[in-house]
Amino acid sequence: MDLTEKLTYRKIFLFWGPLALTWLMMAFEQPFLISFIARLGAAKINLAAFGIAGSFAMIIEAPIIMLMSASTALVTGHHSYKKLKRFTDILNFGVTGIQLIMLIPPVFNFIVIRLMGVPEEVARIAHTALLIFLPWAASIGYRRFYQGILIRNNLTRRVTYGTMVRISVIVVAGLILYNTGIKGAYVGAGAMSIAVLAEAIATRMMASGAVKKLITTEDMENGHLGLRSITRFYYPLALTSILSLGVHPFVTFFMGRSYMPVESLAVLPVVSSLVFVFRSLGLSYQEVNIALIGRQRQNYRLLRNYAVYLGIVVTVLVSLLAFTPLADLWFIDVSGLSKELADLSYLPLQIMILLPALTVLLNFQRSLLVVHGTTGPISKATAVELVTIIVVLLVCVVFIGMAGVVAASIAYVIGKCASTLYLVPRQTKVIREWRSKYAD
Repeated sequence: MDLTEKLTYRKIFLFWGPLALTWLMMAFEQPFLISFIARLGAAKINLAAFGIAGSFAMIIEAPIIMLMSASTALVTGHHSYKKLKRFTDILNFGVTGIQLIMLIPPVFNFIVIRLMGVPEEVARIAHTALLIFLPWAASIGYRRFYQGILIRNNLTRRVTYGTMVRISVIVVAGLILYNTGIKGAYVGAGAMSIAVLAEAIATRMMASGAVKKLITTEDMENGHLGLRSITRFYYPLALTSILSLGVHPFVTFFMGRSYMPVESLAVLPVVSSLVFVFRSLGLSYQEVNIALIGRQRQNYRLLRNYAVYLGIVVTVLVSLLAFTPLADLWFIDVSGLSKELADLSYLPLQIMILLPALTVLLNFQRSLLVVHGTTGPISKATAVELVTIIVVLLVCVVFIGMAGVVAASIAYVIGKCASTLYLVPRQTKVIREWRSKYAD
């Protein structure tokens, strides 16, 4: 059954729901682990080290994050499957090699201690945590490739099942590691690495039926795909992720030189992980729009309206948490922060209440460009966001003297606004072309 025919809000919800639940479960894993780290010894230092190691792990995985969108859009038969699978393998080897280079002590110390100004005690723990994160990037690349195939074949529930495996493993591994007495940063990195590896294996197993079908299917749309054409399509998407996640070292650099540096480094991952819970609902919408918009783009308005409603809902939800006593419940009772660190968390959370809605908008805009095959503006918009964040951090930290975590929250919001505004005219151009091409 073709879901793009006679699409309704109910069908969108049923298709999007498992993907949203998948992202939502992933979003809760970091707050869960942070609650462990905050309750172990030297919480402030270990929270900061975990945040730094996690940031670098995410930057290293950046080139493979968009594989799910690429797989959803491009894999239509045996030829495109084999070509994109080979492309995925090359990327996985590449990002793992980059992480190994980063782990060379002189390289790591030069970047983290000399350039970023991170205290040596924090940097030492972060280095070991990043070593524990070694399986992280390739595991994510592998499972996102097969998740795209599941989405393409209307098997979104299996994506959720894979994430349930991940969450189950992260809970069990986290509890075991928590009781071994090792440093909190190592508990977080170890549990996340083991869980992602388990999810990748489970996703491959659940995609086996769809893969067997693909191997016996002729490509209807992408039989011409080669590594060069895939690279042309994928390069702007990879660059987008690299630029988007590459902002973290710059943020760490400025926070390391800001007012209350260690406190800011400790608090930012706590606040960011909470906001990410609400942002995850928008991140899951990109593949939905790619899969459901229809060959003649007939479902654009319905999907746009759904995105608007979703943006309103996530803004209301995060605001209820940010401006009520629920913030105390989360930061102190759930996350386990001290009163000192919790007091520093409230204002950044209130500043970032627009980020979830902006995430919905940005991922909707990106999906339109991916469907259109015009991926170049996506990376340019992210470059605009990166430059904006750096400029705002420079002003807030160097010239105004703000606490680093407050400056970072302002920079994130203004940067995301700049990115979405950059894409507005490009989005409008695509829509006009579709109206002209598919007009009755």
